[in-house]
Amino acid sequence: MTLSPRRRRRVVRVAGYVIFVLLILLVVSAADWGTLSEAFFRRDIAESMFPEAITVALRNTIAYTLLAFVFGLTLGLILALLRLSSVAPYRWFATAYIELFRGLPALLVLFMVGYGVPLAFPDREIPGGVYGSVAVGLGLTAAAYMAETIRAGIQAVPKGQLEAARTLGMSHTRAMVSIVLPQAFRIVIPPLTNEIILLTKDTSLVYVLGVTPTTIELTKFAGDTLNTRVNPTPLVVAGLLYLVITLPLSQLVRGLERRAARER
Repeated sequence: MTLSPRRRRRVVRVAGYVIFVLLILLVVSAADWGTLSEAFFRRDIAESMFPEAITVALRNTIAYTLLAFVFGLTLGLILALLRLSSVAPYRWFATAYIELFRGLPALLVLFMVGYGVPLAFPDREIPGGVYGSVAVGLGLTAAAYMAETIRAGIQAVPKGQLEAARTLGMSHTRAMVSIVLPQAFRIVIPPLTNEIILLTKDTSLVYVLGVTPTTIELTKFAGDTLNTRVNPTPLVVAGLLYLVITLPLSQLVRGLERRAARER
């Protein structure tokens, strides 16, 4: 008997579900849950990490993320406007910056900010201590990506919007600030939210700046506890706390994307 295309698709889908369930059951039955629990889910070790895991490590991770995002967004907006400028040197500078910092690892930029800048300018320091260095170090890299996102958002706004504003007597600057940028940011909110998620994970690199017990972030906190207790349970706890930040943001991105799709 020949199956119709619709029925064939249904059979293939059901077969896929069955194979997936069988694989899960195979993994579950083959795992040594006693050993896994002792290695990764020691309740006593997990409990010993609190409340510092939240009041210090998680708090600092969120603070580093927000500071770097604000710095990167501000610089990224400036770079996006320079990239779209009619003045050639401005475009060249913005393009060179974006290509440079998109090609450099965030870890290397943090090293340069944390150790290179103090050596080059011994009489000056970045305000805010570790917090300021993290904001600049992670923000410099994030700005390169945000600049391209914002530029794409600006170019997605119909040119007629700007032309209509100019016809009403607005200056180019006022039209950009009042008409174009609000629409552009509405377009780029989902990818910018993704950038917050990436920055949250990049805060795991902050340890290279030599954090203290009061400025420690999640990954370093978990690593220090692992070294003390000689058990990987702290890594599981840190992973779950990262998910506390990133999962709601991921849901927010999906919601914004669905809303944007409905409005099109």
